Amino acid sequence: MARRLTRHIVLIGMMGSGKTAIGGELARRLRVPFADSDAEIEAAAAMSISEIFARDGESFFRAREAQVLARLLAGRPGVISTGGGAWMQPANREAIAARGLSVWLNCDPETLWARVRQRPTRPLLQTPDPKGTLLRLLEERSPVYALAELQFQSRAGDSIEASTRRLIAALHVADPQLIEEKP
Repeated sequence: MARRLTRHIVLIGMMGSGKTAIGGELARRLRVPFADSDAEIEAAAAMSISEIFARDGESFFRAREAQVLARLLAGRPGVISTGGGAWMQPANREAIAARGLSVWLNCDPETLWARVRQRPTRPLLQTPDPKGTLLRLLEERSPVYALAELQFQSRAGDSIEASTRRLIAALHVADPQLIEEKP
């Protein structure tokens, strides 16, 4: 049975919440396209996000992020994983609302820290106190993330497959017309 999305599923949340891993598995199971906005930015710039931040700064990166997100949203509906700060921009929230269903992958702070602490590729955590920075970002961003259409708890003990199964069930409840089944 083929499936078609009536609009994009856009995953938002903190770094380490599982947006790319769960997003890829969700797209695979639904047989729809998957795009990671950070990977798309890196491909377009031919450099890593850390290099973009170091060379051009966060403002430049956020402008490119908005452009890439707009391009992805203009395409055929699929699953889009966004960078942790993308949802913080009002214009990005409006663009996502117009073409997709926003899903906040909410994750507890200790699980986030366990997932990101060994990753030097997180430019916002290149500080003297990376865990403190992560906790501050989570506190600042959570009220804005809570504006998403669907809040989904990303649990530490769940496998990617288990999380994806739970998310598909939650998506059916949140928007029964989101996923069309075609013979």
